Amino acid sequence: MKPFLHLSIRDHDAAVAAEFDAIASFAGLAVGELVQLRVEQAPLPVIRPDDYSGLIIGGGQFNASDEVKSETQRRVEGDLGRIIDIALAQSVPMLGLCYGVGIVTQHLGGLVDRTYGETTSAVEVSLTEDGIADPLFDGIPPVFMAFTGHKEACSRTPNDSVLLATGTACPVQAYRVGDRAYVTQFHPELDVDRLVERMEIYRNAGYFDPNEFDVLVEQARQAGVTDAPGKILRNFVEIFAR
Repeated sequence: MKPFLHLSIRDHDAAVAAEFDAIASFAGLAVGELVQLRVEQAPLPVIRPDDYSGLIIGGGQFNASDEVKSETQRRVEGDLGRIIDIALAQSVPMLGLCYGVGIVTQHLGGLVDRTYGETTSAVEVSLTEDGIADPLFDGIPPVFMAFTGHKEACSRTPNDSVLLATGTACPVQAYRVGDRAYVTQFHPELDVDRLVERMEIYRNAGYFDPNEFDVLVEQARQAGVTDAPGKILRNFVEIFAR
């Protein structure tokens, strides 16, 4: 099997390692079946799509809707934009997680802003009819709980996209472009323990009030998040592994 490529945007070593491990674990990928490039560290090399089964864009500290962007952020967004174009033009399977929905939406002409941000918490995600029919959500109940935490969100999906999942506070939780490119606002790579680990890392990053850390952790443990979100990663691999 050709490996899947994890494009990491995070600038914290522990968060980078934890995200990679989480994706590999939930996707059922063994050593060597998931490889990583850290996009925030250096310009992306030329990527040959045929070398990979698919691409997974991780979360990160940037916001696509930021009015003022550092040189690094502008370079990262440019690199990822080129990858998105390649994936869509050459039908390379792609899955964007959290920041992935922001960068894909922005690049394809949708709207990303601060209207539908969500604090770090568990939210109810509801599949649309298209989501229920999509193989990425095979074996996943039509309504499930998942962890999220984001300052921005997609307010208007790109043209020709298909809404797959929605939520109360954040109407766009997942959509598809074409038949091989997916994005989710929620985090399919997080269970309770991994969420708490990430909250520790980003305690003072503005996603939640650090004084509410213990309360949020307890709420997360009581939220009833099952293994349903993680099945999305497993399905992505099973559908597109080659």
